[in-house]
Amino acid sequence: MARKISSTKLEIVQVATKMFLEKGYSNVTAKGICEVLELSTGNLTYYFPTKEHLLALVTEMLCDFQWKMMERETDEGKSSLLAQCLEIAAMAVICEESAIGKDLYISAYTHAMPLDIIRRNDADKARQVFGEYCKSWHDINYKEAETLVSGIEYATLMTTAGSAPLDVRIAGALGGVMMIYNVPEEIRRKKIEKVLSMDYRAFGRRILNDFFAFVNDITEGELEAYLKSKSYA
Repeated sequence: MARKISSTKLEIVQVATKMFLEKGYSNVTAKGICEVLELSTGNLTYYFPTKEHLLALVTEMLCDFQWKMMERETDEGKSSLLAQCLEIAAMAVICEESAIGKDLYISAYTHAMPLDIIRRNDADKARQVFGEYCKSWHDINYKEAETLVSGIEYATLMTTAGSAPLDVRIAGALGGVMMIYNVPEEIRRKKIEKVLSMDYRAFGRRILNDFFAFVNDITEGELEAYLKSKSYA
């Protein structure tokens, strides 16, 4: 029988999320989290052996949250290709406009545990979104594809002084991802045009604020159910 989650674990997740979103993952330490919670380091590491373990859980929750948010914002139904494209565009907005948001996403893409979660979650979504274009594919094909896709996403989020304008980077990323999944050229063109005609900046600006409110309001029972569904408990 799985051990019942304690309120301490819920508090750790909520405080860590708040600190990651206010200071950036790179600027938060396990000691700092303990100080806010008035918790010993031993109690923290009992639940989360390292700060990366916390990042992995927050990343998984954020992946699930923003995907559901994108599905609600599109007019093409659940698990649509448009939702997939809009999600990438929204993440690019976050990393262009918020140094703290960029730090969180880039940290997730450059640490092994959260990156594995991103690839696994995205492979599961890709089966639903791109299945009609990849009828002969098996699990291993989606896993390999997401290795490439995560690289495209990282390159799109990791802006530099010499980076192309946001709309150009989004169009390039969406085109590259859809090509990997055999989406026909005409459909690729239409989806890119539709995303760029939407207020994708507004969607990006909402994600982290809405995610913070979601985590702040989650109950002990809801977190326990979520962790069980993800095999954390």
